[in-house]
Amino acid sequence: MNIKVLGTGCAKCQQLEKNTREAIAELGLEATIDHVTDINKIMEYPILTTPGLVIDETLVCSGKVPSRQEVIGYINAHQ
Repeated sequence: MNIKVLGTGCAKCQQLEKNTREAIAELGLEATIDHVTDINKIMEYPILTTPGLVIDETLVCSGKVPSRQEVIGYINAHQ
C-alpha cells in the first residue's frame, strides 16, 4: 500500500502524517508513507485545500485532518 500526505508542511499536514502512521501501526500493515510538499506534485491530484490523504493514488480526504480512526476507515475501504 502506498500512502501520500499532501501538504506544504504546516501543523495540520504534520498531524495528518502522525495520525496516518499511527493508523498503519495499529492495523499492523506495511505501507509506504510519503509526505509530498512540492506544490506542483500536490496539484497533480484533484485537491483544493490541504492537507490531503492519498491511498494507492486515490485522493480519499482533503481540507481537514481526519482522526486516526477515520484514517483506519479510509485504509480499510481501500484494501
